[in-house]
Amino acid sequence: MLVFEAKLKGSIEQYEKLDEAIRTARFIRNSCLRYWMDNKGVGKYELSAYCAVLKKEFPFANNLNSMARQASAERAWSAIARFFDNCKKNIAKKAENAVLGFPQVERFSKTGFPRFKKHQTHASVEYKTTGYKLSEDRRTITFTDGFKSGSFNLWATRDLHFYQLNQIKRVRVVRRADGYYAQFCLDVDRKELREPTGQTIGLDVGLTHFYTDSDGKTVENPRHLRKSEKSLKRLGRKLFHSQKGSKNRIKHRNRLSRKHLKVSRQRKDFAVKLARCVIQSSDLVAYEDLMVRNMVKNRKLSKSISDAAWSVFRDWLEYFGEVFGVATVAVPPHYTSANCSNCGEVVKKSLSTRVHECHHCGFVLDRDWNAARNILELGLRTVGHTGTLNASGDIDLCIGGETPQCKPSRGKRKPKE
Repeated sequence: MLVFEAKLKGSIEQYEKLDEAIRTARFIRNSCLRYWMDNKGVGKYELSAYCAVLKKEFPFANNLNSMARQASAERAWSAIARFFDNCKKNIAKKAENAVLGFPQVERFSKTGFPRFKKHQTHASVEYKTTGYKLSEDRRTITFTDGFKSGSFNLWATRDLHFYQLNQIKRVRVVRRADGYYAQFCLDVDRKELREPTGQTIGLDVGLTHFYTDSDGKTVENPRHLRKSEKSLKRLGRKLFHSQKGSKNRIKHRNRLSRKHLKVSRQRKDFAVKLARCVIQSSDLVAYEDLMVRNMVKNRKLSKSISDAAWSVFRDWLEYFGEVFGVATVAVPPHYTSANCSNCGEVVKKSLSTRVHECHHCGFVLDRDWNAARNILELGLRTVGHTGTLNASGDIDLCIGGETPQCKPSRGKRKPKE
């Protein structure tokens, strides 16, 4: 599935019509959620049928396309299904803690109960296969639902001429701080060919450097939020001192939202370009399976961890790994910094200790470099166990064009006397 995005260019009256469609989609989503809360045992199909009831009861809901109403009901059900999954995971975790003898802590039993959507800057409405029409040159889109927002020019760097109309499964209209965008979801399998490089790499992410690989190379942490923090504080002060309900407050809020949007785009651009470069230069990439959601609970490092955006980088690593056919392995992060990459002994150290010194073999190396080497070794073992490749030696055989053995060669057992 590919997603192409284009900015919608139109008049102020057309943007107001899009706002009405977005508000209606949010109303249907919240109404379906309330219907599920008031009626026990309501499922996905009952929520879809409830859209027809809302259409008859509220005339403005009839202006929205029927498939857009169905998509809003599906959004409500996705939040409900996520809540059920979290409940199952929480019950399983409590049972595991009871077996191990751990005390039950209620503040960790959050299950994410579905909540109603409120008015916010970032919102969207989704159409499936009807409710819109593309022009022949694929540069204009016309929305044909009851709101009659009209035609919009598409400003984008991607061309839709290479894809058929039946490949467009959904069109999503997204409202952001700097305008309105149309996202085209295309049913396309993206696969690209690349030449094997014969390189395997392990990555250890951090705050001093964005990551350190198993070869000792480092990439500097860009710190996009820290660099923009001064202007963000200035814009926040102007928003705070403006009068509520005034035009100046709307103007300052929009400027602050645009600045935050720019920071988020800088993070994404950095992660996409770096992940693509790493995948294209290696045949296997190993990285830590970090629980960033738990790490940001540290009050002293939460802002720096969020600014680094490790999860975004990992998501794009896995995506480009599937596109280019590169093995990406997430290894457990336990003792990757403490173990010696030369002899395997455990050398405990605090977070402020940046140099690894092994008292057993005398091996001295940078802390992050040592961790990256351990991560690569664990990644090679994991690949062997999962069946992708058998061992690190078999990886070299595959890179050279040979086929590894299905089972490791070993001698036969001696018969018992």
